Amino acid sequence: MAAGKGAGKPTSPWDNMRIRFIVCFLGVFVCYFYYGILQETITRGDYGQGDKKEKFRFARTLVLIQCIISALFAKILIQFFEGSKPDLTKSWLYGLCSLSYLGAMVSSNSALQYVNYPTQVLGKSCKPIPVMILGVTILRKKYPLAKYLCVLLIVGGVALFLYKPNKSSAVADDHVFGFGEILLLVSLTLDGLTGVAQDHMRGRFQTSANHMMLNINMWSTLVLGLAVLWTGEVWEFFSFTERHPSIIYNILLFGLTSALGQTFIFMTVVYFGPLTCSIVTTTRKFFTILGSVILFGNVMTTMQWVGTVLVFLGLGLDAKFGKAPKKTTH
Repeated sequence: MAAGKGAGKPTSPWDNMRIRFIVCFLGVFVCYFYYGILQETITRGDYGQGDKKEKFRFARTLVLIQCIISALFAKILIQFFEGSKPDLTKSWLYGLCSLSYLGAMVSSNSALQYVNYPTQVLGKSCKPIPVMILGVTILRKKYPLAKYLCVLLIVGGVALFLYKPNKSSAVADDHVFGFGEILLLVSLTLDGLTGVAQDHMRGRFQTSANHMMLNINMWSTLVLGLAVLWTGEVWEFFSFTERHPSIIYNILLFGLTSALGQTFIFMTVVYFGPLTCSIVTTTRKFFTILGSVILFGNVMTTMQWVGTVLVFLGLGLDAKFGKAPKKTTH
């Protein structure tokens, strides 16, 4: 009887976890590749002519629009694909996630004003480590030894690939630990807390990717909305778009690619956990730069080739040996 029931269930390619992972990885890569191009176009472009040339200086408002579009996108997905399925996740968990996410972003951006390039690279590429450490210490999760080794290989490879010795930064190297390093530690800790909160939502409330995306972006919209109103940045932004209406199209497209990218990121969190998600997002930058090297024929240094080999080795070993054992303890 049970066998008959099991045989009657149709299987789809989406049930294959490897296909799910490939779709999530390619979705994150493609969306954020175009997202990066649009971000550079918006923030680095010159607007106006002659003496009236000006730059876009409204980063918080840009992130606010990004959060609003992502929240609307998630709401549409819930309406069409999940219907009236209840979301039992506690609101304070969503609030914690949004605050830690925004805090990590602000701390990371502020740290770049105080630390040199190698420190910045290590900070950006070590995100999987706090996710793993806090997962072990707070949630009492157990990862196989292979997972630890794979994460270290990937992090080391990305750091080597991105590292560029900067001779002019000798002045910045005369201190051992300063405000910039503290900000990086704060950023990494908040990244880890975000991962722990997402893991808790996934394990205890079976939170769907779309509900996670909707609520975290709604909380982020609330916080950023209050911030841009308090500082008056939003009114300056409206004035800027009146002078340069052509930027509106790029901003909307930027928000849409971000929303699509976030959809794939939250799918990765829900199906594979925040550690795998942090590995995917860390290696995304690596693959983007590698693509740039191939497309534009830039010469790679020996250190960059070593980094390339380490990242591919880490990804390959993780796919083969880094999976959690079948028996799990809660």
